[in-house]
Amino acid sequence: MDIKPATPVSDSLRKMLNDAIAKEIAVSIQYLWQHVQVSGVKTVTIQDQFKQAAITEMIHAEKIAERLWYLEGTPTTQPAPIKGGESLKQFLELNAKAEEKTILLYKKVVEQALKEGDITSSFLFKEILEDEEEHHDLFTTMLEKV
Repeated sequence: MDIKPATPVSDSLRKMLNDAIAKEIAVSIQYLWQHVQVSGVKTVTIQDQFKQAAITEMIHAEKIAERLWYLEGTPTTQPAPIKGGESLKQFLELNAKAEEKTILLYKKVVEQALKEGDITSSFLFKEILEDEEEHHDLFTTMLEKV
């Protein structure tokens, strides 16, 4: 017996979810690597912030992958391009930009999900958007201090 999701969705929405997973994987690696690279007495708190952001992003990837699987999609294992940077200022600039792009994508996902009647995906991405906006605020605020 084939069990289908209660809310069928378009291939377009499934692709958007996969794009989201790729972004989440990429920034989790990017932030974790920056956590390892950043050094100096003034960066101890920043190291922890990068590490916590990386963990949060990986949790997002997991939640989105579970949702995509339920919607009969196959979650990607390939990250979007990862941007490393060479200084704390570059890290923060790259991270703020990554969060901006992610926020724009997730707003589109919410819109598309609602258009298709997929309330659950819409709700999931609204929750994740809160974290992404907090990360953006964190990185831009830190950038002002660098």
